[in-house]
Amino acid sequence: MSDIKHRRKSSRTSHPSAVTSSKRHQPEYEFCGPIGTLVLITFLPTLIYALLFLCNDVSGCPAPGLLSPSTLSWSKLQRQIPWPENGLAGLFDLKAIALTSAYYFFSLLLHFLLPGEEHEGMLLACNARHTYKFNAFSSAIVTLGLLALGTIFYGGASFPIWMYIYGHLPQILTANMLICTTTALFCYLRSFNIPGPGQINPEHRELAPGGCTGNMIYDFFIGRELNPRITIPTWVPHVLGGGQVIDIKVYNEMRPGLLGWLILDLTFIAAQYRNAGTITDSIVLITLFQGIYIIDALYMEPAILSTMDIVMDGFGFMLSFGDLVWVPFLYSLQARYLSVHPVHLGLTGTLGVLSVQALGYWVFRSSNNEKSRFRKDPNDPRIAHLTSMETKSGSRLITSGWWGTARHINYLGDWIMSFSYCLPTGLAGYKIVHHINPVTGTDHPEVTQDSMRGWGMLFTYLYIVYFGVLLVHREMRDEEKCRKKYGADWDRYCEK
Repeated sequence: MSDIKHRRKSSRTSHPSAVTSSKRHQPEYEFCGPIGTLVLITFLPTLIYALLFLCNDVSGCPAPGLLSPSTLSWSKLQRQIPWPENGLAGLFDLKAIALTSAYYFFSLLLHFLLPGEEHEGMLLACNARHTYKFNAFSSAIVTLGLLALGTIFYGGASFPIWMYIYGHLPQILTANMLICTTTALFCYLRSFNIPGPGQINPEHRELAPGGCTGNMIYDFFIGRELNPRITIPTWVPHVLGGGQVIDIKVYNEMRPGLLGWLILDLTFIAAQYRNAGTITDSIVLITLFQGIYIIDALYMEPAILSTMDIVMDGFGFMLSFGDLVWVPFLYSLQARYLSVHPVHLGLTGTLGVLSVQALGYWVFRSSNNEKSRFRKDPNDPRIAHLTSMETKSGSRLITSGWWGTARHINYLGDWIMSFSYCLPTGLAGYKIVHHINPVTGTDHPEVTQDSMRGWGMLFTYLYIVYFGVLLVHREMRDEEKCRKKYGADWDRYCEK
């Protein structure tokens, strides 16, 4: 989702707090170590801003000046992008920060107020388990219901919330950047008071396996504490969460950013209606696919407890930025594009996109169901025909069916589905020509493709490339995990 949120499952085998001093001097780095993570900390936020500015509703997607680099200047580019009049300072807007923070607080309030299911997490290294309250689905229904009522009774597509979000995207992006960075920094600093081995540790706090290398930049990015949690003081009224526990990582993974992605999609549908007087099949398809994915993830919220994000990864800038900025602002890019340049797919185009989505979903869901059923009951009639091999650990690995075709066949289905998010934008690219009425002085923008046709695909199809790279990296992590877990049995399994 995806890819976040498309997560990996794993199990823990050792206590990260018990890392020996020799291992601390020889950490196992990912992402090319401290230098690589420093590059990611600076490059990824810059990329999100670049995507927002360079594919825009002022001059086009991409900004026309980018196609003539020899004559491009910063002053020229500023006129072609929604750059604030007062420069960088204009990206920081107190009202946008306050309203964005209010959205987070409202989400947290719903978590405390609404009833929810209690679930125990995976067994920790200290032989304890955290307890989690899950009600993200009902919280989303309440939030979306309030937005629907506001849309119906207060202006339709001109509902003030849709108007404000669309008109202040750079400032709202900055507000989320501030929140995600502050949260990651808070968790990093707080991790240094985790009780050591042998000390009293009633909250069962512990370090993440890969986030305590001793390098400040790397650990800030990866995350030092495995499950940072906050207990709301008992003097706070119970309706505001007094005495309740909030797991920072689970909250950020499942709530503000994931639902924010859908809210942005709906914002862009409203914008398309205001701009073009219509709602096209292309933007409906994208929002439908993404909406189903998001609602399904929220409905199946307890499943997050077995994912690698929760079981193995610390909560640092990587997850904080990914949850609160990367997911909502990158994944909604196609809907934002279509809000300015509507694409009509027609019956043939719609069926084509639906076919791609159906193929990917079939591979993804049926392979995952096959694995899940086998784990629960190998004698289940639906999977009893599958062959498997037993490992020295006592578990069995499927050697036929979907998992006999490829070791990570579900990732292929996931990747195929990513095409259905991008295909509705077609041969993307548009230019906005402004016609000023000489009498009234009013601006009548005209959206046209002309020479821009195809260049916009660098933006609207970026998700396919990114997601492919993400899945390959994830596959490598899975392979390493399985090789450590199964040893020679995994090599024998790979040969099969």
